[in-house]
Amino acid sequence: MALDIDGTLTAVGSNDISPAVKAAITRATEHGAVVVLCTGRSLVGISAVAPQLPASYAICSNGAVWWDAALDEVTRRVTFDPGPTIKTLQALLPGTVFAVEQTGVGNLSLGEFLPGDLWGATTQATLEEMAVPTSRLVMRWLDHTPAELAFAVRELELPGIEWHVDHTEAWLTAVPPDVSKGSALDELCAQLDIRVSDALAIGDGSNDVEMLKWAGLGVAMGQAPAHVQAVADEVAPTVLEDGAARVLDRFFP
Repeated sequence: MALDIDGTLTAVGSNDISPAVKAAITRATEHGAVVVLCTGRSLVGISAVAPQLPASYAICSNGAVWWDAALDEVTRRVTFDPGPTIKTLQALLPGTVFAVEQTGVGNLSLGEFLPGDLWGATTQATLEEMAVPTSRLVMRWLDHTPAELAFAVRELELPGIEWHVDHTEAWLTAVPPDVSKGSALDELCAQLDIRVSDALAIGDGSNDVEMLKWAGLGVAMGQAPAHVQAVADEVAPTVLEDGAARVLDRFFP
C-alpha cells in the first residue's frame, strides 16, 4: 500500500493526519497490508508524519532515498550532480532560489526560500558549494504562479535528471535519472516478494503519475489535476473529505 503524504494523507504543507485516515491505515496493517509512505519530502520532512502511522517503509525524495522503519535507517540513497541543472534554470528563470538536500540534516540553499518551504537545517551556500552530490534539488520561482512556471519550462530539456513541476506552487523538483516513486516501488516490491497486481497506490501530484500507473490499483485524489486523474484507475474524494480513508475502508472495513 503506497501512500503519498501531501495532498493525500495531509493537506499540502501540513503534518496533520485526520483520525479517520489514521484509523483506516491502522486497520489495513491489521489485515496484513505493508504500508509504504511515498513522498517528494526529504527524510527530515517525514519526521513529523511517520511516527503517526504504522508504516514499514518510506520512499522519500521522489524515490531517491529509502528508509526502513524497523531498522530506523536509510537503506538506499541515489545521488546526482545538481550543478548543471542549477546553471540552466538560473539562466532561464531570473529570480529563482535553489536548495540541495542533505539527507537527514536539511538543505544547502542558494537564495532565500519562503518560510516553511524547507525541512531541517538550512545553510546558505554559493553556486560552487551547491554542486555536490544530492538526492534532490528543489527550485522555487519567487513571485510567479505554477502556471507561469509550467509554461516557461514547457520545452525545456534537462538531461541527466528526472524532474517535474508542482501544480500548487511555482516549484520544480529534480532527482537522479531513472528515479521515480514508481521505479522505487517496483524494486521494493520485488525485494518483498509482493506482486504489483496486489499493490494499491494513492496520490495527487505530478510526481505520483508513475506510481499510479505502476500499481495494480492506482487512485488519484479528488483535487488532483486532470493529467494525474487521467492515469489513475479511479478517483477518490478530496483530501479534505478524507478520500484516502474512504478508499481504504472499502478494502479493510
